[in-house]
Amino acid sequence: MADTVAFSGGNVNAGPRLFNPSWPNLSMEVTETPETSLRGVRVAVLNFREPQQSAAGGAEEYAWQVSRYLIAQGALVHFVTGREPGQARAERRNDVELRRMGNRYLVYLLVPLWLLLHRRRFDVVIDSMNGIPFFSPLVVRRRTTVICLVHHVHDRQFHAFLPSWLARIGCFIEGPVARLLYRRRTTITVSESSRTDLRARLRWLAPIQVVPNGSPAARSVTRHPLPGDPAVVYLGRLVGHKRVDRVVGLAAELAESRPGLRVHVVGRGPESDALAAVAAKLGVADRVHLHGFLSEPGKNAVLGSALLNVTASEFEGWGLTVIEAAAFGVPTVAYDVAGLRDSIKDGVTGWLVRDGETLADAVDRAIGELADPVRRAAIQQACRTWAGEFTWGRTGATITRLIATELAVAARRQQPVSAVSSPVRTPDLHLAMGETDPI
Repeated sequence: MADTVAFSGGNVNAGPRLFNPSWPNLSMEVTETPETSLRGVRVAVLNFREPQQSAAGGAEEYAWQVSRYLIAQGALVHFVTGREPGQARAERRNDVELRRMGNRYLVYLLVPLWLLLHRRRFDVVIDSMNGIPFFSPLVVRRRTTVICLVHHVHDRQFHAFLPSWLARIGCFIEGPVARLLYRRRTTITVSESSRTDLRARLRWLAPIQVVPNGSPAARSVTRHPLPGDPAVVYLGRLVGHKRVDRVVGLAAELAESRPGLRVHVVGRGPESDALAAVAAKLGVADRVHLHGFLSEPGKNAVLGSALLNVTASEFEGWGLTVIEAAAFGVPTVAYDVAGLRDSIKDGVTGWLVRDGETLADAVDRAIGELADPVRRAAIQQACRTWAGEFTWGRTGATITRLIATELAVAARRQQPVSAVSSPVRTPDLHLAMGETDPI
């Protein structure tokens, strides 16, 4: 099967579009008549974390928003994930059944075991591969539809943050093992860069569809003057591979050329104390504001009041916070790496670090361009227009159609040859298959 691209953005040009960015802006808050119903279809979403956990990020938001959309189309969804201390093992939230089990290591053992014990309950499994998959094809029934979701390739991340022996094991599982295990399972990824990496670095065999992240519908925000002229912001998890220390370091590197610059860091994670120590060591603690976790209105107020968003990550599948910032007219500076080169239109909605440049050089260049009121207004409008092309409604609708297609193919395979020409309805598919066991 040839690759298909669900939505083209930035430099994504290959393949047919399954939806058009000129369509009306859909969001989870908008009630719409679904194009495809999944009434009664039972779905298990397997994901490393869930959005309320302390280290949750864009991958968790993606899986959760898709789960909510599938619920709205009539599906019955179980979200199976890891468990942080103090969290309940089971919970119902937004009509999604949450099942939590295991720490960051045991989750990869306990989730497949849980799925094995409940395999007759599900028509569809969305297996989110965060470097390590959940091996769902080994434990589900042969006729169960399995869709593999990969945000980005983790091989370099393994080597950057794990002992060499453990990194080699991770790369072996992510590469040869997963490549063969999921070779007949449709794969979803979030950017053309990630699709290219899957083919080139993992030699991925399965058909791949690109379905980008959505973004919350833009809302008016109460802007508050932020300390700094200019004020730049980092929004996201405070974890090692995001290299937030480089964003903090901008306050020192640009102290001479941009003496009024202040850095605002919004987010939570294990690197919080280390970032405070970095700022103190560089002598810029008074120019770096660590806001921690903020409520949605508070976060939006900081983000919408900044001149520039900066991300220093070298491992991204897309860049959810890039689009979130763009919705407020705030451009982003980032490295020219997979994912970020898809979510940023270089020179239009932000800037990518050029060859021979440092992150500080690119930020200084961006601030210089934004000093021109006409140029700044054009970039802000381009950002808002670009962000408007990505909604969770579109993401969910595309995955809904993909699931419906996969289920219809699976149902035809179960029919006698004489009945293959008869259409199979997607709604209540498990009843059509003669199954009535409840979740």
